[in-house]
Amino acid sequence: MYDVIISGAGPAGSKCAEVVAKAGYKVALIEKDVNWRKPCGGAVGAGAIEKYYPQLKQLNSTIINSVSMFSADYHKIKDTWEPKDSIVVDRLAFDNLLRTIAVESGATLFNENVSYDFILENDKKIGIKTKSPSGIKEYYGKIIVIADGMSSKLAQKSGLRTKWKTPELGIAKCAILEGKNKLEKSRIYIFFRAYKGYGWIFPLDENRFNIGCGTFGEDNLNYNLNNIYKEFINDPHIKKYCPESNYQEIWKGSYPLPSIGIIENCLFGDNILIIGDAAGFVSPISGEGILPSIVSGQVAAETAINALKSNNISKQTLKAYKKHPDIKNIIMNFRLKYSLVKFFFENKGEKINRMFMLAANDEDFKKQTFDLFFSGIYVY
Repeated sequence: MYDVIISGAGPAGSKCAEVVAKAGYKVALIEKDVNWRKPCGGAVGAGAIEKYYPQLKQLNSTIINSVSMFSADYHKIKDTWEPKDSIVVDRLAFDNLLRTIAVESGATLFNENVSYDFILENDKKIGIKTKSPSGIKEYYGKIIVIADGMSSKLAQKSGLRTKWKTPELGIAKCAILEGKNKLEKSRIYIFFRAYKGYGWIFPLDENRFNIGCGTFGEDNLNYNLNNIYKEFINDPHIKKYCPESNYQEIWKGSYPLPSIGIIENCLFGDNILIIGDAAGFVSPISGEGILPSIVSGQVAAETAINALKSNNISKQTLKAYKKHPDIKNIIMNFRLKYSLVKFFFENKGEKINRMFMLAANDEDFKKQTFDLFFSGIYVY
């Protein structure tokens, strides 16, 4: 019997496992495949390093302190920030470091386990069932934390969240490429598109970079992901930065992600907490979800510890997770961003085009523009 079972060992689940285990409780951390690299740009803000993971400095990742953003007609605005220790990571190394930290803190990692259902006793969820290479496994625990992504079967079977609808998602494709390029190694590049979506180029080192693009909302149905990815990487404006025609493809992947913000009514139930992508902790405009997910894992862990101490794991106790100031801050920030999505992408990105034209010649307005897109991402 475990005190806490966590399904999913990404940033949210690993942080939750670390904090609960450090407090002396018995933790099972369930993961489908530690060798799977989540398709993601991999930008990690300074706040994640300073407040939650100083160990990230061990990765020797590319340090970034500037960004160039382009509108659909390629008007460009640039910004630089302090401190200078935001980074771009390879998600495979990043996620495995976070899992290692959780295990060193006392959590037990169970790899190659795919969670698919709950164990019930008198209609109460007392554990989870997983599929593994050796057969069906059962894990029993007092509190169950669902952290296995937006496609989580447990999230749906919990009764707290329904299946995402296609217009509620973002759909993206990215790759790690290697070869000569003209990228500034301390700068990330973001390209807003005429459709509802954006592309990016994030340098990983001198020769490797993460490049990708995607759609969200109703344009998931209006555009073919493979086609827009091919068009993006071959666009003449992109070729200015990545001019080679024969880059070595290190890795490639496609993935869906939540795009409407946090599903507030799904965050907790009796002895259940939902964190990370599974609950929508992904920014509706930027798609950034690493730091919000880490925060959700931290707060869920603190909530679980308090519930275990009081021997009360009911939803009445676990609702403290949703009411935590950091979670409320993220919810409000994402609400604002989601409300702006329609405005920004009206008439094939015309609003963003105009904004960037004005921002290029007005420093105060440029700062306000960057705040609209990035406020809250690096500060929780």
